[in-house]
Amino acid sequence: MREIKVLIVDDHAIVRDGICSLLALAGDIEVVGEAANGMEGLEKVGELLPDVVLMDMAMPVMGGLEAIRRIRKEFAGIKILALTQYDDKEHVFPAIQAGATGFVSKTAASSELAHGIRAVSAGESYLSPSIARLFVEDYQSVALTEANNDPYEQLTDREREMLKLVVEGYKTRQIAELLNITPKTVEGHKTNLMKKLGIHSNLDLVKYALRRGIISV
Repeated sequence: MREIKVLIVDDHAIVRDGICSLLALAGDIEVVGEAANGMEGLEKVGELLPDVVLMDMAMPVMGGLEAIRRIRKEFAGIKILALTQYDDKEHVFPAIQAGATGFVSKTAASSELAHGIRAVSAGESYLSPSIARLFVEDYQSVALTEANNDPYEQLTDREREMLKLVVEGYKTRQIAELLNITPKTVEGHKTNLMKKLGIHSNLDLVKYALRRGIISV
């Protein structure tokens, strides 16, 4: 089996030495070169054409983000695994947006680092568990914000039921009989749901229901 060629880009020699020692135990990974900053890393990528670049983020001369962008632009087929001691979204998200295929924390176990290299080399994405948690938390936060800002989410179950019946063409008295409530209560629910949705006519209510997928044509 062909070994995965890896270039290590990190401004700390002791870190590079440690990674080399760890990866030497993997068996299927070969460190073909090292670089102390992003600019040097970019040059080494052109010379060595590694399968995977293990890229630190905070470096002098040229930082990891700029190096990732330039490698992705000039050598689109080379995979980049970002490596940093910071596993917060201020560091993780920009690296992924710049083009990193994966992200591993420097606090990760050696087996995780090797696994990440194998994954990105095979065309997959890889995130350390602590970093994957950030994406889950961010998604949940965005979803919650969107839900809170969505007027439909503010409707009660009865109002949603009422909305569906109204746009399906049921009249006030028919809805009252179906739900075993008074016509006055029906009108009250209808007024409340239209106010929450910011809608002022039955036609606009139907259009909204179509856009929302509540009914179909």
